[in-house]
Amino acid sequence: MTKTALITGSSSGIGRATAADFLRREWTVYATARDTGDVADLAEAGCETAELDVTSDADVDRVVDRVLDETGRIDCLVNNAGYAQYGPVEDVPVDALKAQFDVNVCGPHRLTRAVLPHMRERERGTVVNVSSVQGRVATGGSGAYAASKFALEALSDALRVEVDDYGIDVVLVEPGPIATRFGERAVEEIDGLDRSGAYESLYAVLEDSEVLASGGDFGVHPSRVAAVVADAACASDPDPRYPVGTTARLVLATRHLPDRWRDWAYRLVRWVVT
Repeated sequence: MTKTALITGSSSGIGRATAADFLRREWTVYATARDTGDVADLAEAGCETAELDVTSDADVDRVVDRVLDETGRIDCLVNNAGYAQYGPVEDVPVDALKAQFDVNVCGPHRLTRAVLPHMRERERGTVVNVSSVQGRVATGGSGAYAASKFALEALSDALRVEVDDYGIDVVLVEPGPIATRFGERAVEEIDGLDRSGAYESLYAVLEDSEVLASGGDFGVHPSRVAAVVADAACASDPDPRYPVGTTARLVLATRHLPDRWRDWAYRLVRWVVT
């Protein structure tokens, strides 16, 4: 039988490219988004589509039940839906931090809990969590977003061990800068902050950075990330983590440097930009 993938956040960027990649591999693809109008073209291409807000328990249960009713299987869950709340930790209100975690951490948790009983019963399946290099290396201004991705990585590491006996794989995909519109919402979230006035040089870095806005010259195309996700879903023994892009690998390499060295490098970058 044809394998089935359930993908969140398919309206643009990585999620859209991932849906297209699975479809080319002749999987049955359920491409979800908060507004099905945003994935209408994917429906025309052959995907099944569904409205799904990952912060809604009812939405999650409804979509997972539909997929199982229609196909009898979920071979791969791709937790891709997410956004970035940038800004100095002091300036990010608690409600904004909670919203960031609700989408980036609780969303994948909701979906994973919903599909695991089915995967355990079949003793097979793959959960792919789309993280970020900032799930392992945090910089000034990325506190809320990085914290959510650090949390997603921790959940994934624990889950990977817990479900190993059931033949279920848990994979983290860690892109660096991506050439998508992902950063546009991040800039909007920054603009919406009530600034304390204490971090204007940091805001200058965030607002002037092409990497934050669009991936700049360093961004990899979403299709590269999508291919990694689909390859992991097809692998019989996938790696726990897949960094995507040269920048991602370089940033992750800095984890082996002393913390003071990384702090110095960030101060240098901020000085150059401002």
